Amino acid sequence: MAAPIALAHQTSFGLRLAAALTSPTQPQGGAGRRNVAFSPLSLHVALSLVAAGAGGATHEQLASVLGGHAGSAGDLHALAEQLVQVVLSDASGAGGPRLAFANGVFVDASMPLKRSFRDVAVGRYKAEAHSVDFQHKAAEVTNQVNSWVEKATSGLIDQILPLGSVDNNTRLVLGNALYFKGAWAQKFDTSRTKDGEFHLLDGNSVQAPFMSTSKKQYLSSYDNVKVLKLPYHQGGDKRQFSMYILLPEAQDGLWSLAEKLNSEPEFLEKHIPTRQVAVGEFKLPKFKISFEFEASDLLKGLGLHLPFSSEANLTEMVNSPMGQNLFISAVFHKSFVEVNEEGTEAAAASGTASGLSAPIPVDFVADHPFLFLIREDKTGALLFVGHVVNPLLAA
Repeated sequence: MAAPIALAHQTSFGLRLAAALTSPTQPQGGAGRRNVAFSPLSLHVALSLVAAGAGGATHEQLASVLGGHAGSAGDLHALAEQLVQVVLSDASGAGGPRLAFANGVFVDASMPLKRSFRDVAVGRYKAEAHSVDFQHKAAEVTNQVNSWVEKATSGLIDQILPLGSVDNNTRLVLGNALYFKGAWAQKFDTSRTKDGEFHLLDGNSVQAPFMSTSKKQYLSSYDNVKVLKLPYHQGGDKRQFSMYILLPEAQDGLWSLAEKLNSEPEFLEKHIPTRQVAVGEFKLPKFKISFEFEASDLLKGLGLHLPFSSEANLTEMVNSPMGQNLFISAVFHKSFVEVNEEGTEAAAASGTASGLSAPIPVDFVADHPFLFLIREDKTGALLFVGHVVNPLLAA
């Protein structure tokens, strides 16, 4: 697998984005009024592909933000290649989670792709290259890209490009889609699912369906947070996918927990539960999230300015003098995550571990806002990150 350092940077990038999205000051986060889900891996791979077509300072900035240091585009491509071929290969045939990952490069027919970029895109990113007519058929191209994403995500995401998001000035669109569906290693008994009170950030509460169990769980308890690990059924390979629920002790502790993960990317690795413990009261709400946002402003907040400006250098993508005028106008991302008694269905487009040893059962009552992550445990690759502020909301 790719170097742990490269994966650590992918994790750090994802947690920085999560903190920005979760912040109550961000319009995307909705000041606690919306549930959030996105795929840092999906965005990381899409921007790594942009780096393959970037030159000069733009290349260096992409490599720095995505990889932790300038000049690491080779590492980015190696990481993406390993993620696509190893972590994201479908495991459903062997009894594991179903995964579908797709990259699409949609370039105007007036600007043919450079061979070097095409070789990287097709060979390492498994990207499909499409020659399209943005100049005369922008609406049709929008439908073409959306149809491609819908097929790649098994219909969970039927639109990644909003109406009017591309026009006759658009020359290049990068599409990125990730689909995940896994069954819990230990499914929840539907007869034990009962309605209960979920406390909102504004002090109100709602009645929501909570799953329950008396079986032992992978659970760690610390001063201000509890970490629950819910493994998915493993296939015939060595990969192990898990969902993590990070529950702050304080009912309004969501923001500070997200910021802690941002400032301490190794926090999760250090607090992963390593053994099952007896549980007392156990309540986890069912939830379903569909979330979309335009990511360019958040990415600029992480220091990624050049690819979105008139100073962008994306000349390594295409064989055309017009390549000097290329820049990214927008980054559209859409995700879907559902958690129920059977497992999780999710899709997106665009240290030392400590265990808990306790002689008495540990309660885990997720009756207030919490963070969640889906990752592949053998590599540490972060597939999805999000938060739930109200399990009754779809977004």
